Amino acid sequence: MNSAMLSPARPSTALCKPLAPGWAAILLLSLCVPATAIAQDPATATEYRQLIDQYCVACHNTQFNNANLVLDNLDLNQLGHNAETWERVIRKLRSRAMPPPGSPRPEEATYVTMIAWMQDQIDQSAALAPNPGRTETFHRLNRFEYQTAIADLLAVNVDVTQMLPGDNTYDAGFDNNGAMLSVSPSLLESYLMAARKISHLAVGIIPAAPTIDNYKVPLNLIQDERTDPRQPFGSRGGIVIDHYFPVDGRYRVKIELQTQYNDYLRGMGRKHTLDVRLNGKLLQRFEVGGEGVGLAAPEGFAGNIMMDPEWENYMHTADDHLQLEFDATAGPQVLSVAFMRNLVAEPGVMQPRQTSYSLATEQRYFGNAAVDVVSVAGPIEVYQAGDTPSRRKIFSCRPSETAEASSCARQIFTELATSAYRRPVTDAEVQTLLAFYGKNGAADFDAGIQRGIERMLVDPNFLFRIEKDPLEAATAATYAVSDLELASRLSFFLWSTIPDAELLQVASAGRLSDPAQLEQQVERMLADPRAAESLVNNFAAQWLQLRNLQEHLPDPEIFPEFDENLRAAYLRETELFFASTITNDDSVVELLDANYTFVNERLARHYGIEGIYGPHFRRVDLPAEHIRGGLLGQGSLLTVTSYPNRTSPVLRGKWLLQNIVGSPPPEPPANVPALPDSGTEGQPASVRERLEEHRRNPVCASCHAPMDPLGFALENFDAIGSWRQLSEAGTPIDASGILPNGIEFEGVSGLHGHLVSDKPLFAETVTEKLLAFALGRGLQYYDRPTIRAIVRNAAADDYRWSALIKGIVRSPAFRLRQVVTSA
Repeated sequence: MNSAMLSPARPSTALCKPLAPGWAAILLLSLCVPATAIAQDPATATEYRQLIDQYCVACHNTQFNNANLVLDNLDLNQLGHNAETWERVIRKLRSRAMPPPGSPRPEEATYVTMIAWMQDQIDQSAALAPNPGRTETFHRLNRFEYQTAIADLLAVNVDVTQMLPGDNTYDAGFDNNGAMLSVSPSLLESYLMAARKISHLAVGIIPAAPTIDNYKVPLNLIQDERTDPRQPFGSRGGIVIDHYFPVDGRYRVKIELQTQYNDYLRGMGRKHTLDVRLNGKLLQRFEVGGEGVGLAAPEGFAGNIMMDPEWENYMHTADDHLQLEFDATAGPQVLSVAFMRNLVAEPGVMQPRQTSYSLATEQRYFGNAAVDVVSVAGPIEVYQAGDTPSRRKIFSCRPSETAEASSCARQIFTELATSAYRRPVTDAEVQTLLAFYGKNGAADFDAGIQRGIERMLVDPNFLFRIEKDPLEAATAATYAVSDLELASRLSFFLWSTIPDAELLQVASAGRLSDPAQLEQQVERMLADPRAAESLVNNFAAQWLQLRNLQEHLPDPEIFPEFDENLRAAYLRETELFFASTITNDDSVVELLDANYTFVNERLARHYGIEGIYGPHFRRVDLPAEHIRGGLLGQGSLLTVTSYPNRTSPVLRGKWLLQNIVGSPPPEPPANVPALPDSGTEGQPASVRERLEEHRRNPVCASCHAPMDPLGFALENFDAIGSWRQLSEAGTPIDASGILPNGIEFEGVSGLHGHLVSDKPLFAETVTEKLLAFALGRGLQYYDRPTIRAIVRNAAADDYRWSALIKGIVRSPAFRLRQVVTSA
C-alpha cells in the first residue's frame, strides 16, 4: 500500500464503556489468530531478519530510503509496533513484486512462510489492542443513498441524477467515502431545489404550470427487434418509460422519430405502425411513412439529394402527427412506445447493384423508422391530487375539521422525521417543521405538509449520518457506537438507505447491540430484495467498474457490431449474475467459478450460445470450463478494461491485480514512455511484443511483471469481449503467462484455475472491498488484521456472502470508533 494513503493512528488502550459480555467474546474472536499461530520466537525473528538484510536492505535503508521504505533499523521482534511498514512489505511480498525482477530472490516456500509469520505476529499484536479507525463525524449521504432514502421515506421514485451532481471517489473506489463527501454552496443549492421538487411530487401539489419531461432513445440502439420485455410481443424498437404523473389529470405525449442526413426522417420509404400504451393498455395506434408526395429521389440516393419540395417537406414533417392527449391517474405509470413488426415481406422491384454509400442512404430511407424522443407534458388539465403511494405513505391521518389540523400535522411530521433522522425526534425538531407548516396561515393542509417535508429534506439530520463522540469517551481511545448509529451503519451498508421501522425499533430499544439480535437483523436484511439490489447497483457497480461501461465508446469502424443493445445486455448480465450469488448466499468464489450466466437473445447471439430468443434474460448453464463462466468471461468487464480500438493487457492486468488479486500496483512513475502503436521499424506487432519492448526499461519491469501475465491470459477476448484467435496485427494470440513466482498458465481457463486455486486470496479481496464500502472510509494498515480475521472465520462456511458480511458487522471496525485526541 502506498504510504501516502496511510494515516498514523494512536493505538487503542481502552473502551469508553464496558461491552456486553457477548460482545466482548465476539470482538476477541473476530480478531483471533489461527490456532496454529506461533508465539514470538526470537530465533524465527532472527532468521527473517537475515533474509531481509540479504534481499531488501540494500535499497530500503536509512541512506537510500527507496520508495520511502526503511527496513534496516526495524525490530522484527516487535512487528506490531511498526505494523504500518510491515503491512507494506507483506503486500509487496504477496505479489512477488519484490525483490524486483532480475535481482536475487528467495525460494517460493520462503515467501509463503515468511508472509504467514509476519501476518500472525501483527494479528496477535492487533488482537490485544484493536484499532477500529475513525469514521467521519458528519457523513453526507451520497447521491445513490439520497435517492434510495427518498424512495423509502416518501414512496416516490425520482431520478436525482438530474438534480444532484455525482460524488467523488477515493482510493478504495467508492463514492460513499465520508472524507470526500463535502458540501459546497452550489451543492447546497441543488439540495434546496431537489427538496422542493420532491416534496411537491410526493404530496401531490398541483403544478403551477405544465412541465415537459423528455425521454431520449440512445442513437445507437438498434430498433429492429423487441427491446424490452414489457413491450408487447410482435413489437420492435421504441422505449418503455417509468413516468411519475404528479396528479390525476390530462397529459400530452409527443413522439419524434430519428433523422438521417439533411435531417430527413428515417424509414419514410414505407409505412410503419406505432403503438402508444399506458400500463399495457393501447392508447392510440399511429401510421407513419410510405406517403411521400411529389417526386422522390432515385432509390439509390434516397434521402441524399434535394428533390421535389413537397417530398422534401414530407421527409421533415411526417412525424408531426405523432402526438395525443390522454387521462392518467397520479403516481408511477409505465408508458410504452413501440413499432409493430412487419412480419410479411412487401413485394418489390429488383434494383441495380448499389455502392456501399448509396446502399447506406437507401437503407435509411426504406429501412425501419426509429423513435428518437418521447415528450410527456402536463398536466394540461387537473382533476385532483390523486391516490398515490407517496400520499398514502405521508398522510397517516386526515383532519376532519380545522381544529384537528395541527395535531394531525404533528403526527405526520413526527413519523416522517423519526424515519428521516433515523432516531426518535425531539419536540423542538417537530416544532421546526410545524413552523414551516404554519406559514401562510396553513389554510391549505396539503401545502403546509409539503413545506414541512421540504424543510425536513434539507435538515442536516437527514442529509448527514452524524456520529458524535460521547462525553465519557474523552479519556478513552475507542468506544462502542450507539445502537442507533449501529442501525444506520448496518442499513446503509446492506441497503444503501435509511433503517426500516423494525431495525429502528430494535435500535431505539437498545437491543441491537446484543449479538444475537444483531445477527438476526443481518439475516433478515440479507433476505430482503433490497440487499441484492443495493450490493449490485452501489457496491459491485463501483468495485467492478461497471459504471464506466456507459461512457465507454468502442471504435465503430473497428467494432461495428457494438451497439447500445449489446452495451445494455453486457451490464444486465453482470448485474443478474452478481445478484444471484447474493440471493443464493453462494461462496464469493462463485463469482470466478460459476458454470452459468444470464443472457437474452442479443447477448446469446454475440456469445455464440444457441436456442435463446427474445429480449428477456434467463439463466443458462454452461459446460465445464466454458469461456463465459464467471466474471472473467463477461463482456462488461472485458470492454471497460480495453481501449476503444484495441485490448490492453496492462489495463486488464491492473484491474485483476486491484479487484481480484488484491495487490494493486503503484501508479507509474512520471515520464514513462507510452506503449508504441506499432512494432520496430514500423512493422505491425502484437500487443505482447510491444509490451516486451516496453518492459526492457527496468523502471517499468518491476510493476509489469506481476501485472502483464494476468492481462495476456485474456487476450483471446477482443476489446468488446468477442472471442478471437488472431490479434489486431493478424498474428496468432499467445495467451500464456508466467508470474514472478514461476506459476504458468494458458489463456482464460488457466488463469481461472490459478485464481480459484487460492480461495482465501480472493475472499480477502472481496472482504477488503466490502469493508471499505461498509465503513465509508478508505482502509488503513490497521484494518488488515480485521480483514484476515474475517476471512479465517469465514473459511468454515466456504466464504459465503453471509459469512463475510456477518464477520464485517461483528468486527471492531464496524462496532467501535476511535476517539480524536488532541496532539
